[in-house]
Amino acid sequence: MENKKILGLIGLAAKAGRISFGADSVELQTRKGKVYLIILAQNSSERTKEKFRKISKERKIPIIITETIETLSKAIGKNNKAILGIEDVSLSNAIQKIYNGGEAIG
Repeated sequence: MENKKILGLIGLAAKAGRISFGADSVELQTRKGKVYLIILAQNSSERTKEKFRKISKERKIPIIITETIETLSKAIGKNNKAILGIEDVSLSNAIQKIYNGGEAIG
């Protein structure tokens, strides 16, 4: 159930234009200080996971590894996106709360 809520919030962020996707875009937006949460697909490459774990640690940005590339891509209406950056602080907090076992918004 939590995953559906998280995917719904990811979709909301995408509709609001408050998301970056793809390794290059997420890395650029992270370095600009615009990303509040990094979401990685479970089946992304180990190289990608390691790269963004390092960026997450350096920039003190939370990172969540969940779902598959296909599921995350579908949530934002794109294809083959293994990494997402949430650029809205409220949505990123809500996603983290749900991911960590908290209640959903509302």
